[in-house]
Amino acid sequence: MNSSFNIFSLITRQSVVIFSIIINSTLLYSQEIPQIISQKEVSSQNFLPDFSYAGYHFGNIKIPIINEKVILAADFGVIANDNLDDSKALLKAFKAANEVQGSVVLQLPAGKLILSDILYIERSNFVLRGAGSGKEGTEIFCPRPMMYLKNQESLAELREYLTSTGKRQVEKENNIDLPFSQYAWSGGMIWTQVPNQRVKSYMEKYDTPPTVLAKVIEGKRDESVFTVSEVNGLKVGDIVELDLFNKEGEKGDIIEALYKNSKVKVGYSHWKQPTLALVRQQVEIVAISKNKVTIKTPLLIDIKPNYQALLIEWKHLSEVGIEHLRISFPDAARVAHHVEQGYNGIFLTRVFNSWVQDVRINNAESGILTEEIANVTIKDIVTEGKNIAHYTVAMGGVHNVLVENLKVYNKAVHPLSFNTFSTKNVYENCEIFTDPDLDQHAGANHQNLFDNIKVHFEPNADNKYPLFEGGGASYWKPSHGAYSTFWNINVDVSGDNSSPIELNGMDEGPFARIIGINGNRNFTVKYGPDAYIEFINQPMTKIPSLYGYQLKKRLK
Repeated sequence: MNSSFNIFSLITRQSVVIFSIIINSTLLYSQEIPQIISQKEVSSQNFLPDFSYAGYHFGNIKIPIINEKVILAADFGVIANDNLDDSKALLKAFKAANEVQGSVVLQLPAGKLILSDILYIERSNFVLRGAGSGKEGTEIFCPRPMMYLKNQESLAELREYLTSTGKRQVEKENNIDLPFSQYAWSGGMIWTQVPNQRVKSYMEKYDTPPTVLAKVIEGKRDESVFTVSEVNGLKVGDIVELDLFNKEGEKGDIIEALYKNSKVKVGYSHWKQPTLALVRQQVEIVAISKNKVTIKTPLLIDIKPNYQALLIEWKHLSEVGIEHLRISFPDAARVAHHVEQGYNGIFLTRVFNSWVQDVRINNAESGILTEEIANVTIKDIVTEGKNIAHYTVAMGGVHNVLVENLKVYNKAVHPLSFNTFSTKNVYENCEIFTDPDLDQHAGANHQNLFDNIKVHFEPNADNKYPLFEGGGASYWKPSHGAYSTFWNINVDVSGDNSSPIELNGMDEGPFARIIGINGNRNFTVKYGPDAYIEFINQPMTKIPSLYGYQLKKRLK
C-alpha cells in the first residue's frame, strides 16, 4: 500500500475510528481537494449529501431589502431611552402593521426599548426592523423572564407532557431535583407562529389526522421525482410536507435506512409512536405529470411502500424578517440545566423563505430557537453575556435552514446544535470562542452540516477534548443518523504544549463524514462507528466551505 493511499484514502468500517496522521510537509500539500469529491471511485462508495438548498429561497437569491410600506413604531407611542415599559405601545404598532395589505416593515427607533410581553408575528410579508445591532442602533431590553408572563396557550401540550411524564432535572451532587421548564427549548420574546396551529407533537392523544394531498409510493434518495398513487388538490407551486413513517416496529426498514444497519442502540421513540413521522421535509412542488411529482429539492432517503409516505398540508408564514437590532436580558443566576426561566430571544415556528439577520443577543438562556421551519437564513448573529446559555442558535425539527456567520462569545451547553428531526441544515462560517461543542442532539436528525467552523478551547490534562459530544434523551438515541458531515473544522488550542490533541465525544453516531480538521496542533480524531475521515491536519484552502462549493456548482 503506497503512502498516498495511507494519507488520503481514509475510509474505514470499524466500530470506532481513530486516525493519527504524521507526514512530511511535501506530502501534506500534495493533494488540495478531498477525494470524497475529487475521486469518482471514492465518492461513489461514500455518499455525501448536497447541502446547497439550505437557506432563504433554497440559496438561489439574496435576502431582500423591503421598503414598500414602512410603519414607524414611534408613531404609536414607542419612545426609546425613557426607562418606561414599551410593551403596550409596541403591541399597538404591531396591530397597525398587521392591518397593512401586502409587504410591511415595522421600523423600531434607535435607542433602548423595554419589553415585558411577547411580540407575536402571525402573518406573512412582515419585517421587524431595528436601527442596527450596534451601540447606536435598537436595543430591546427584556427585564423579566417568560416564567413571569401568562402561560402561552401554544405550549399547553408541552406543559402537560412535562408534568405527566415527571420530567425532572436531578443532580444529586448539586442538591437539585427540579421539574423541567417549558422554556428549556421553546418560547421567545419575539415569536413567529401560525395562530391555532400545533407546532410539535408531544402527546399522541392530541394527534389529529393531517390533510393528505397525496400518498407517496416510491422514490430514490438524492433524486427529486417520486411516484404517488393519488393526488388530492395538489398543484405546482405548493409548499407541502413529505412525511415518512415507521409502522413496522423495532425492526422497521426505515430505521435501517436512517442508521445504515450500524451496530448502534436505537431508542424506543423510533417505533413507539407510529403516527409520528420519523422523517419529514418541507418541499416545493415544481411539476406534476400523471403519477409523478417533482420537487425542488432531493429526497433524504429512498421511499418504500411500507413507509406509508404522505404529502400533507403544511400551514406556514413566508417572507418574514427580523433584522438590525439587539436583544438583551439582565444578569441572572443559572438554576440548572432544563430549568431555564425563559430568558429566550427569538422563537421561530412555521416559517418558510424567511430570515433573521444582523442581531446581537446578550445574556439569553437561548438566543434563537427554531421548530417546524424550512428554508430560513439566520445570519450575522452574535451571542454574548455573563449568563450560561442552554442554546445560542439551535435547530430543532427544521429542514434546509442556514445559520451563517454566527459568533458565540458566551458559554453555552450546546453552542451549535442539530436537534430532533432536523435534516439538511447548515452551520456555515461560525466561530465558538469558549467551551465549543458541535452537538447532534438525537431524535432522528441526520444529513446536517458543520461547515467551515472555528473553535477555541483549552485541552483537558490528557490532551483530549470532546468536540463531538452529542446530547439528547436515550429514547431518541443515537445522536444522529447517517451522513452527518463536518467540513473544514479549524481548531485553535490554547497553551504552550505542542502534544497532539485527540478530538472525541461521539461513539454512537454512524456513518459521519469528517473532512478537514486543522489548526495550531496536530490532531487525531476518534469518532464512530463507520465514519469516513480524510484531510486531517491539512488546511482546506481550495474548498473552505462545502455549502459554498455545492451552491456555486448547482447554480451554474
